[in-house]
Amino acid sequence: MSAITIRPERPGDEATIHRLTEAAFRDMPFSEGDEQHLVDALRRDGDLALSLVAEDAARIVGHIAFSRVTISDGTPDWYDLGPVSVWPELHRQGIGSALILHGIATLRERGAAGIVLLGSPVYYGRFGFRHEPQLRYPGPPPEYFQCLVLTGELPHGEVTYAPAFRAL
Repeated sequence: MSAITIRPERPGDEATIHRLTEAAFRDMPFSEGDEQHLVDALRRDGDLALSLVAEDAARIVGHIAFSRVTISDGTPDWYDLGPVSVWPELHRQGIGSALILHGIATLRERGAAGIVLLGSPVYYGRFGFRHEPQLRYPGPPPEYFQCLVLTGELPHGEVTYAPAFRAL
């Protein structure tokens, strides 16, 4: 992997992030092909709480989005991770991992309590995410809904995502 830098999304990055996210999920068997529209909707609605890009010397090579979630027990300051996107020809070079680690560190610095996601237990387990039955998201197989506590106690309840997730 060539050297990358990670920075917050800036005005003018939107079209590249859209194309990148579309390309990254185009051939994924679990994807419905709308992740790029999700990122656009989160941004439009003001729900894109943290948006980071990875750049090499020539271009944006990866992106990660975080949005706020609510938990039915009222626990504040929890976020969703996703989607995370890397150009397909650059997969398995550590770009996604770097974005995830940077995003976790940034949210921790901001005082976030925790992060949830839907994804592979094998992949995200490397970053400390795990399925906890007391934190629920109905629909997908439970083991794919995972969390990472950054501070405080693990909440108990059902997680609700930003409206853009329901609209797609």
